[in-house]
Amino acid sequence: MCTVTFIPGKDKVFITSNRDEKLSRKQALVPALYMYKGWKMIFPKDAEANGTWIALKENGDAAVLLNGAFIKHHSLPPYRESRGVIFLDILASKYPSYSFSKMDLSGIEPFTVILYERGSLYQFRWDGTEKFCKQMPAGRPHIWSSATLYDGLVIKKREQWFAAFLNRNSFPTQQDILNFHRFTGDGDSNNDLLMSREGVYSTVSITSILLTDGRGNMKYMDLKNSRQAERNIELTGVTRVL
Repeated sequence: MCTVTFIPGKDKVFITSNRDEKLSRKQALVPALYMYKGWKMIFPKDAEANGTWIALKENGDAAVLLNGAFIKHHSLPPYRESRGVIFLDILASKYPSYSFSKMDLSGIEPFTVILYERGSLYQFRWDGTEKFCKQMPAGRPHIWSSATLYDGLVIKKREQWFAAFLNRNSFPTQQDILNFHRFTGDGDSNNDLLMSREGVYSTVSITSILLTDGRGNMKYMDLKNSRQAERNIELTGVTRVL
């Protein structure tokens, strides 16, 4: 839930996420097709809370969840609901951007959602008190790192790695992007994109969504168990990718 990239291409969009999680947490289920509140959706399922951190909806809407908002916060459980379930509820709305603006988030731990909805890109943040919604340029690449694990200096360094990657890869493939998420860093295992901290936190999986006109693809790399999965979905009602 902690490193996300958005890369638009010619007639396609890539959204990719590294999940940095406590190693003690139960391993997620590989992506599958689910019916959720009337929508067909593909997502890996969190085995503890039954939510997720990345999902693709049959109409082409896609989103990723990151823990925290702007700064590292103190976790004060119990919370009313899992962020991963709230995330699914937002995406399962007819208009997720509107749903976020109206949803009651009291009692929910801070989070960030990156949403691609009908060709528009949004950044939503909930800091535990207030909501923030920002529309981002959908024609430009972006990278986000979770505020709960990475400070400003590390986030800036990751932005520089991302810029260098794009300079080397004007038209990256999905595999190029997966390789960026897996192998980029400077040898500091605490802050490399494939991170590991004192046997407590580690990057446990990488998930990449590819959207093209009429078709969605999700590739999943389970790094803990050295397995991979891939799911496809035919998209309906999509007006445009970009």
